[in-house]
Amino acid sequence: MNLKLLLSVVFIISLLSVHSQTKTFFTTKLNKAQLKIDGFINEADWETVSWEDNFTQLEPNEGKEPTQNTEFKILYDNDFLYVAIKSYDTDVSKIEKRLSGRDSWDGDLIGVQIDSYFDKKTAFVFAVSASGGRSDGISVNDNIDNFDDTWNPLWETETKVTDFGWSAEMKIPLSQLRFNAKKEQIWGLQVVRYLYRNKEWDMWQFIPKESSGWASRFGELRGLIDLNPKKLIEISPYISSKSEHYEKEDGNPYANGNDLSVNAGIDGKIGLTNNLTLDFAVNPDFGQVEADPSEVNLTAFETYFSEKRPFFIEGNNITDYQITPGGSAWSDDNLLYSRRLGGPTHYYPESNDGEYIKLPVNSRILGALKLTGKTKSGLSVGIMETFTNKEFAKINANSIERKEPVEPYTNFFAARLQKDLNEGNTVFGGMITSMYRFIDHTNFDFLNTSAITGGLDFKQYFKDKKYYFEGKLIGSRIDGSTEAISEQQLSSRRYYQMPDADYLSYDSTRTSLSGYGGNLSFRKKVSKGLRYAANVTWRSPGIELNDMGYLRKANSIFQYIWAGYSITEPFSVFREAGLNVNEWSGWDYSGKSTFLGASIGAWARFKNFWSLSFNLNNEGKNIDNSVLRGGPSLILPGTFNYSIGFGTNSTKKLQFYAQYFDNYGHVNSDRSFGIYTSIHYQPLNRLSVSLSPNYNYNNSELQYVGTEHYEYQDRYLFGEIEQKTFSMSVRIDFNLSPDFTIQYYGAPFISAGLYSDYKKITDPKHNNYYSRFEVFNDTEITYLQEEGIYGINENADSNFEYFFSKPDYNFQQFRSNLVLRWEYKAGSMFYIVWSQDRTDVVSDGTFNFGSSLKNILKISAYDVFLLKISYRFMP
Repeated sequence: MNLKLLLSVVFIISLLSVHSQTKTFFTTKLNKAQLKIDGFINEADWETVSWEDNFTQLEPNEGKEPTQNTEFKILYDNDFLYVAIKSYDTDVSKIEKRLSGRDSWDGDLIGVQIDSYFDKKTAFVFAVSASGGRSDGISVNDNIDNFDDTWNPLWETETKVTDFGWSAEMKIPLSQLRFNAKKEQIWGLQVVRYLYRNKEWDMWQFIPKESSGWASRFGELRGLIDLNPKKLIEISPYISSKSEHYEKEDGNPYANGNDLSVNAGIDGKIGLTNNLTLDFAVNPDFGQVEADPSEVNLTAFETYFSEKRPFFIEGNNITDYQITPGGSAWSDDNLLYSRRLGGPTHYYPESNDGEYIKLPVNSRILGALKLTGKTKSGLSVGIMETFTNKEFAKINANSIERKEPVEPYTNFFAARLQKDLNEGNTVFGGMITSMYRFIDHTNFDFLNTSAITGGLDFKQYFKDKKYYFEGKLIGSRIDGSTEAISEQQLSSRRYYQMPDADYLSYDSTRTSLSGYGGNLSFRKKVSKGLRYAANVTWRSPGIELNDMGYLRKANSIFQYIWAGYSITEPFSVFREAGLNVNEWSGWDYSGKSTFLGASIGAWARFKNFWSLSFNLNNEGKNIDNSVLRGGPSLILPGTFNYSIGFGTNSTKKLQFYAQYFDNYGHVNSDRSFGIYTSIHYQPLNRLSVSLSPNYNYNNSELQYVGTEHYEYQDRYLFGEIEQKTFSMSVRIDFNLSPDFTIQYYGAPFISAGLYSDYKKITDPKHNNYYSRFEVFNDTEITYLQEEGIYGINENADSNFEYFFSKPDYNFQQFRSNLVLRWEYKAGSMFYIVWSQDRTDVVSDGTFNFGSSLKNILKISAYDVFLLKISYRFMP
């Protein structure tokens, strides 16, 4: 063999063996650490262990040497783990020292990831930026994409910029980690560095992109001798004061212009065992939480809003039971939707003329418990219990006040278990939720008394975890009065009353309803090359999750097949690029095909860090079981749409992204387009400003207006809508230090809908689109301006047979939050919050951006000022 060729082969084999070899770092125990966490790494104790380097690039040049060197050391004592990292840089002036709040992951970063369970699935992540900003979280299920950054452990870190680059020291309490009692511990270990200006990721234990898994491929931390697990005890009492200011309403005793309230409660964590932690909250307060985005929902379905309350988002990966993966309309369905807990009250009392009502905004959470962890046998546990208060509305008439119940006492319970087998290649799991309302008043007869849901899941990995098969089965049962179960049968999630659905049966005497669902998935999951997935999901007509979970639509079967190919190594002018194709289709439980579509997309990031994306979608006719709101199915034309987006260099102080979306309905039934933009500017390391202005236009011939009964028949009324919407979010972050931040969020929202060409559905399944409806002519429809309603005269006589309200609208809203946050002691917080809401809606469908924006500032404001302080004790 040619000597040169032989040497090349030997070199490649040796290189591959180095990359596949598990690295080991041997640490040393200190009897009594004398380490000052200041970022200088100059104490004598650090000399007891050697520096470790030999990092490898993951991005952009996978498997190559890093452009800058990195080295680290790890020490420990009976109470803490100490980490020192040196990030060398040949041009110190280019180190990106962006000062931002916790979990911002901004600027140059270094991080250590520790699998102290050594279950090869879980990683506790501690990272710090060059400016000293902390980021942390937990990576679970051996998947870096399954990352929970809501976990905020107590730990110390300091950084220093030096003549060689920058350095960091970390002090991590062992009480924040979870591990079993052993004479000698072995922990999984990964150390990573991010070089912001190059978008370069370097790692100590190289994990190729073509492989699957994350924590299972970590290096090892050894030398951990005689470590005793620490039981965690943290108690955080708080007190808050809230002042609300709004426009005074003459004569209304509940609207005198301002309200003042004081609140107090306790949050805490208790380590029941080495691996199980109990979180609790007594009378929790969430006044610092950002408001939900504005919207105008013209559909029959509930909007899904993400959870923002700290108690419920921290560790929610353990109690999560998403039924369908991906980004489809089915992907929000979940056995647990924590927004139900302490959500809006359900009953609105009737009032007479001259009566004033004060209604609670939400049901108050009296107490909540959450038990999470993982036993030494590999059993993951998540249990949550929440109890909410009975709420009353105050009703005042002529200075005589009475109370009327609007929400019963309610108990919520959820339990999630998962068991690892076969070295984590096989996972069995299950979940159960239970809701019980203490129905003690006829006001609540329309509510379910109890609801139980359950699920079983199974996942099997193949071929070094590059492939997996996953299955989930769910079931539900609700019980209540005949009124409550009738409401569930008639709800937009199922419409049992559909006249053309002989497979559905509405029964007004029912006192319970049961259903089932599930999902099957097969996937190849790697970070580069060919990836694909096949999925089918189903929901029976009787499935109901919305007492404690989220269900958008029952009576549906949905499948998709997706494939993508990505190149992650730089080539030509590209840094990385990819292509994907997708097809999908659906049925209802009668076996009727309801929709069918396909898409193709491509994306690329260039070597100058600009990006470009493009997507094409085409969907055939849609047989919609919901659009007539309980009426027969309606055939809707298909659509064709495309989108194109581009972004500028995201490493620069000024960044810009824009996307244009264009949609065309077949047979000219629909036309919509949208422009979505984002601008981010970082004038100072301490200051960042982001703007996201968006504009959307929609013109649809068939927008539901209402249903009226005439001559023993239902008239399903529609109109053509021209809808224009402008929205924008503004974010300003100013950081005096990593622990002292000022954040502003503002969101103006303007949406106007102008209706015309009112029509009734005549033959919803006719082959010809224009034969499915009949447009009212001028002799059949009359607008009664004084009443603000339309009258319909189908018989061309002098009498109107039925009426409907004018549906035109102009909705204007401005929501904002200004939050000063100071972590004055580790885990102890001080907040000053100002939130404002301005909302108005009128029956005018004219969209005028300038006048609407000016009018928003004239709308009466609802201002809330909040002071909140908490103190964390660690006995």
